[in-house]
Amino acid sequence: MAKDFDGKVAFVTGGASGIGEAVARQLAERGAKVVVADLKLDTAQKVVDAIKAAGGEAAAVAVDVGKMDQVEKAVKFTVDTYGALNVAVNNAGIGGTAAPLGDYTFEDWHKVIDVNLNSVFYSMKYEIAEMLKAGGGAIVNMASILGSVAFPNAPAYVTAKHGVVGMTKSAALDYAKKGIRVTAVGPGFIDTPLLAALPKEALEGLKTVHPIGRLGTSDEVAALTLFLLSDAASNVTGSYHLVDGGYVSQ
Repeated sequence: MAKDFDGKVAFVTGGASGIGEAVARQLAERGAKVVVADLKLDTAQKVVDAIKAAGGEAAAVAVDVGKMDQVEKAVKFTVDTYGALNVAVNNAGIGGTAAPLGDYTFEDWHKVIDVNLNSVFYSMKYEIAEMLKAGGGAIVNMASILGSVAFPNAPAYVTAKHGVVGMTKSAALDYAKKGIRVTAVGPGFIDTPLLAALPKEALEGLKTVHPIGRLGTSDEVAALTLFLLSDAASNVTGSYHLVDGGYVSQ
């Protein structure tokens, strides 16, 4: 396997499971030193242990991405541990309560916006500062298909993910000439343990709304993410890339 991230330091939020875990593992396999940041430190440590067992290098840090001071500390931990920050994936997020906008509580609204949108601002603010010191870098923000289309009973989530796409484009323009590329990825419904808990009928229904006829996998999303972080994508910034089995094209 190519070691095209050899010598680079990576920071991945929500890295303890699903897409984040797949991204962290693939980065380590390709030579990066990876900091796995997650709300659940014990689960993040299990990912780190697996990376090390496979010959990679990684460290775990606990972070509530909805709290700016914790994000600042997690990024500082990364630099203190490995000396720099070169690539970052802002992946942490929650689904939130399912309800129409008029019934959405203020508490539920703020929780989703804090974790899914404000956290991306907090993360990029501190990541960019360190990447400027390192002479450049690349950031991928994990949006969603709901960064371009809507979905019933998900007003906060849809708003947050549209905001992530806009923030990505804005940051890309601000830092294009300073050697920092910023892109967004929009996964469709992905085959994760969370979806596996759904009733069989609901799971089959989700498959049918993707023209490709199946759910995506975390490894597929990670593969696209790593391309965008890599030097192979050196002319790619400010863009939003779907990995959705054709969902949005319908």
